[in-house]
Amino acid sequence: MAIRKTFSATISLSAFAVALGSMATPAFAQDEDTDEATETAETTDGNVIIVSGYRASLENAVAEKRRSDLVVESVSAEDIGKLPDASIAESIARLPGLTSQRLSGRSNSISIRGFSPDFSTTLLNGREQTTTGDNRAVEYDQYPAEVINQVNVYKTPMASLVGQGLSGTVDLRTIRPLDAGKTIFSIGARGSYADLGKLNVESNDMGYRVNGLIVTQFADNKIGLSLGASYVDEPYQIQEFNAWGYPTTGDGDFVIGGSKSYVTSTQLTRLGLNGTLQFEISPTVTSTLDAFYSDFKDDQIKRGIELPLYWSGAVLQPDTTVENGFVTAGQFNGVKGVGRSDVFQRKAKLYSFGWNTEYEGDDGWNAMLDLSYSKTDRNELSLESNWGTGRGSIGATDNIGFQSGPQGTVFSPMLDYGNFNTMLLTSPQGWGGNQIAPNGDSILGGQDGYYNNRIIKDTIWQARMEVEKEFNGNFFRSLQAGVNFTDRSKSLVPDEYFLGLVANTDGLTSVQVPEQFRLGTTDLTYLGLGPVISYNPLDLLDAGIYKLVPNAYGDVVVKSYSVNEKLLTPYVQLNIASQLGGAELTGNIGVQAAITDQNSSGATAVYLGQLDVPEGCAAAGEPCAPNIGAQFQKFSTSYTNWLPSLNLSLRFDSGFVVRAAAAREIIRPRMDDMRNSLSFGYQFVTLPNGTTVAAVTGSSGNPNLRPWLANAFDLTFEKYFGNKGYLAAQFFYKDLKSYIYNQDVVIPTSDLALASPGEDIVIAPTAVLNIPINGEGGSLYGVEVAGTLPFETFTAALDGFGITGGVSYTKTKISPTPGAPSEDLPGYSKWVANGTAFFEKWGFNARASIRYRSTFVGEVSGFAANRVRRRAAPETIIDAQIGYDFQDGSPLEGLSLFLQGQNLTDEPFVTTNPGDPRQVIDYQTYGRRFMAGFNYKF
Repeated sequence: MAIRKTFSATISLSAFAVALGSMATPAFAQDEDTDEATETAETTDGNVIIVSGYRASLENAVAEKRRSDLVVESVSAEDIGKLPDASIAESIARLPGLTSQRLSGRSNSISIRGFSPDFSTTLLNGREQTTTGDNRAVEYDQYPAEVINQVNVYKTPMASLVGQGLSGTVDLRTIRPLDAGKTIFSIGARGSYADLGKLNVESNDMGYRVNGLIVTQFADNKIGLSLGASYVDEPYQIQEFNAWGYPTTGDGDFVIGGSKSYVTSTQLTRLGLNGTLQFEISPTVTSTLDAFYSDFKDDQIKRGIELPLYWSGAVLQPDTTVENGFVTAGQFNGVKGVGRSDVFQRKAKLYSFGWNTEYEGDDGWNAMLDLSYSKTDRNELSLESNWGTGRGSIGATDNIGFQSGPQGTVFSPMLDYGNFNTMLLTSPQGWGGNQIAPNGDSILGGQDGYYNNRIIKDTIWQARMEVEKEFNGNFFRSLQAGVNFTDRSKSLVPDEYFLGLVANTDGLTSVQVPEQFRLGTTDLTYLGLGPVISYNPLDLLDAGIYKLVPNAYGDVVVKSYSVNEKLLTPYVQLNIASQLGGAELTGNIGVQAAITDQNSSGATAVYLGQLDVPEGCAAAGEPCAPNIGAQFQKFSTSYTNWLPSLNLSLRFDSGFVVRAAAAREIIRPRMDDMRNSLSFGYQFVTLPNGTTVAAVTGSSGNPNLRPWLANAFDLTFEKYFGNKGYLAAQFFYKDLKSYIYNQDVVIPTSDLALASPGEDIVIAPTAVLNIPINGEGGSLYGVEVAGTLPFETFTAALDGFGITGGVSYTKTKISPTPGAPSEDLPGYSKWVANGTAFFEKWGFNARASIRYRSTFVGEVSGFAANRVRRRAAPETIIDAQIGYDFQDGSPLEGLSLFLQGQNLTDEPFVTTNPGDPRQVIDYQTYGRRFMAGFNYKF
């Protein structure tokens, strides 16, 4: 049945390896009766050679790619529970044409064919999933590699593939216990070590993970059960340099404008549970229940110093070193540093349930019913706490030397930032101004920190029904027709407060960190800043040292939104199987309709007039906060997209396969871009005549957005050497008919409810708002060359050795703004390459893997957890693994031991200002990671 072959998880317990250092090769789906990636062959003397483990997984992958009608890449478990990558993203990133972006040193998002993660979708057992991010793109940290049995990446769509993406569709597959055919128990554990050490005083440099899996059958193999679990408790350490930017001096030379740099320690804990219960109700009816649960926690502590330099009252001394218009060394006097001790806590729980029933009749009729539910609850708390020498103009300033180079800027301060007696809890720069809450609570002399809690809920209900009729004709093999309904809702509620010292009642107070909360110092020697004071701001908040003052300004309430979309997706697909002379033609042709009803609600800030003057505000003689309300609005729209598709594969007896595909592809807009909300604020400009003008700028979502659309064409040429190896060249072209980009629009400020900017300040007559709109598209095209070559194909002397990998070249011409120069897509790298050299024989195995991607536009977390796009430098990641599998007949049969190393060259993540790589914005190092562990299957 075509449905089952495409959308039911198939099992290959020792299929393609995704252990660290491996790289998968393309495959489509494993045979349903395959329970282990082994292959047998007879020698000329009649003896049987058994090929197992990684080599067999490669051969299975080659065979499945050869049989596939779509352009597909695939990875499967080398062995049950034998998946030591930190997340499934690190395994997928080794596929041809795919790459990843690192977050905190680990891969968490995937780019396919030069498109950012926004252009792909991820399914779990063929079903759409909620996400832990603000958009549709799945962050793969949420999915333990150990509970995933197989991943299929569809680079071309077909009509029966629901939830498809524009760049590709990633389908995560869990085990089907009846397909396994036998009882299997698997356990594994590993320890990890981060060689950067304990960067923050209370952090860790060692961690662990454990996993287990049970697969069994009952009632004469009529009932199957699989239960899997994985628990991770591992640290990640980061040294971060970040520059505000690079303004020009009076001489026209670029110089660092300011620095916000930290050491960050992350403790990642994740519990992943997966269960499948499968019933063979009759020889023609099978019913399957799936459940997946993930409890994810990412706790970070960040400590550093924010240094206002050229963009502040600090003075650049005249004795500087300038190279080709760039100041590489010098000194700033009068620097008032802002010490930072920040906490970031991300908690997410994901629930996913599915029920599938399939009927495979004896008369050629087949049917399927699938119901599913997915939900994610997420909280992101960002707590900023400031310290320094004194509040505002009070306290010592520093004279700081600096040297700017390819790794950022290193400083030479005069002050001791690790002295708890002189470094105080305060607002050193008075940033944020005097904040007054509606109840009269006040923070005078600037805010001492900020509390930002983002509450996100995401739910998906999905129902699908399909019928298939198989034919006995000599061209069309079968006809599929079905309909899918998806109802998705996503909402964000911000909960934000100013952080103020309880003791600060006069606008001058700064206090020492109480002794019971002093944690020692954190070393910032890599920045030249030496030790800095360390404490946990959550402890101070819980103890009442800090108080929370609600942020009553309109820029908070307008961050909230709710987006709901209902999609009805009917489709019809004809499957092809025919002999053309000495060749075989297979494939499918069909059409899918995406009937969409979307609506969004959000808030626009409304100025309700000045608050009554509260006590304390008047006493201090300070202006009081404006009375800001919100006007909530809802917007709805509906539309239909028709998505035809064609996939053809021509197979020759000589081992050549030629594939051609054409389709209309689609991806829906980012959900945060669809919000119906509007926020705005002031930027103050002083004119030559002394008048201060408040320029109004802001941003808005667009609930009327339509999807990205593309006409796509693929042509591939493949040569197979039996089932042992292959070489392939895959050409693709995408003509983007619609592209979503941000555009500035000008509106009268009289249309906005604006708060008073202050006395003697004039509001500009027009406001500039930045909104996402549907614009012109462009083209993206390229070629992927991939292959798997066991050296035994050429000579028996090299039995056990081999290579596998791929190189991709992609070119883009995207001009979203009419008349503007073409620009790169987010996540686009012109070159992507990955490869693995391996040896496996007599139980020994060794692999070395390399991943390269050229420069790209990456997304990093900016202020208030907002996404920021920056130009990232090329990356080359090298991993390796050695191991031993105890052989059949050994007392330890079934036991595997391994030692692994990640990021062995300590490759940094670097972003720079466009056009000048000397202007380093981010320079992050993650260090090397080493893991040792075992897996045992019995």
